[in-house]
Amino acid sequence: MAARPGAITNADSASGGGEEEGKHVKPFTPEKAKEIIMCLQQPAVFYNMVFDWPAQHWTAKHLSEVLHGKQIRFRMGTKSTDTAPQFETACNYVEATLEEFLSWNSDQSSISGAFRDYDHSKFWAYADYKYFVSLFEDKTDIFQDVIWSDFGFPGRNGQESTLWIGSLGAHTPCHLDTYGCNLVFQVQGRKRWHLFPPEDTPFLYPTRIPYEESSVFSKINVVNPDLKRFPQFRKARRHMVTLSPGQVLFVPRHWWHYVESIDPVTVSINSWIELEEDHQTRVEEAITRMLVCALKTAENPHNTRAWLNPTELEETSHEINCHYLNGAISAFFNHYGTSEVVETQALRTNREYTIKEELNMHSHVGVEQAGGHNLSSETVKQEAASPFGLDLVPVTPSSEEPSSERGGIFENDGEDFVSKNGKSFGKRQRMMSESENAVVEQIASDRTVAVSQTFVSTDDLLDCLVNPQCAQVS
Repeated sequence: MAARPGAITNADSASGGGEEEGKHVKPFTPEKAKEIIMCLQQPAVFYNMVFDWPAQHWTAKHLSEVLHGKQIRFRMGTKSTDTAPQFETACNYVEATLEEFLSWNSDQSSISGAFRDYDHSKFWAYADYKYFVSLFEDKTDIFQDVIWSDFGFPGRNGQESTLWIGSLGAHTPCHLDTYGCNLVFQVQGRKRWHLFPPEDTPFLYPTRIPYEESSVFSKINVVNPDLKRFPQFRKARRHMVTLSPGQVLFVPRHWWHYVESIDPVTVSINSWIELEEDHQTRVEEAITRMLVCALKTAENPHNTRAWLNPTELEETSHEINCHYLNGAISAFFNHYGTSEVVETQALRTNREYTIKEELNMHSHVGVEQAGGHNLSSETVKQEAASPFGLDLVPVTPSSEEPSSERGGIFENDGEDFVSKNGKSFGKRQRMMSESENAVVEQIASDRTVAVSQTFVSTDDLLDCLVNPQCAQVS
């Protein structure tokens, strides 16, 4: 890859660029970064990878000048301690400029305009899911300010990215993304991420209502859970990290996450990276889309707001959904219909196995270093072969309580996680028995509630889409 003007490469440093220049060498080449991203099965934070990105200066104030009065939709939520999640279907929305947002966020008592009905002490605002291609449609040069090619994805920039701007308390409900993996660049302020592994899905009580084509939501408010209603959540292994400006978080495929802004203003940029498995998932999502729309529309054809996420702007008629499904199936067969693809996938699988074994071997070293422990000479030798170090830190299971109100709900620490699963990067096959047991226990705990129900709602039926064992509950 050609070096950008003014950038210092690893080769420059090796040829005697000097101590000052050496400070600006990126710790991973694009090839190595992509290798890590494609094979890592645990969230991790990249350091010192974006110091030369023009987008590092994209504060909300700077963006307000760039967008110059452009209206943006903000999601308005309440700063409450309710145990129920604040789904997007239950929020209010306002159209406002970034200037108006910043003025409101400064808590000016004489505020007017779009935010006049929202007391800053009681509400938060979030401009989320703002795709660059729509936001900067007349300023496409700005796409080049985001350089995902540094992570091994040539040509990927702001055009394949999404912008998030929020106030203190703004958050997304706990969910998993059905497609790809995620890279998140924190630009301004800090965000706290609560993450849960795919194997903990039974403990998160997944649901497809509200419906969003690319998301599976949890019924739980993970920062203030109702443990009487959702007792299995006690077993969930929370991984928590506070993402600060200049850091990039990697979120692997199907990891659950709840994200909250913990500073007065936060700005972040993300890009979802497509994966081989997405071709099959798109077919599954198309089938889910048909079922959700058919059942919920038949139930109440005039009130889609109650179940359809506001991000779903496309037509949801049966005809359109059939077309969508057939398109997904055609794409699936076109992709897997050649021997070249099969051969490539086999090579990729073999390579991933080798790298995963390397990551498993050295994962404990990375955890110790992140914790600030002294390293023995043997450990240092091992660390040299591991991707973990000062510039890549794994997000490990946390016993830290984000809220004192819950009082000792999460008692597992990193050692317990390692001893139960053998390795921090536990393979899904090793977790299957635990997940199956969890489902059985969940069914048993829910059986009393199920017996008292007088009918099965469409939402109950749709829950079977993400947790088929629900069907066993009579």
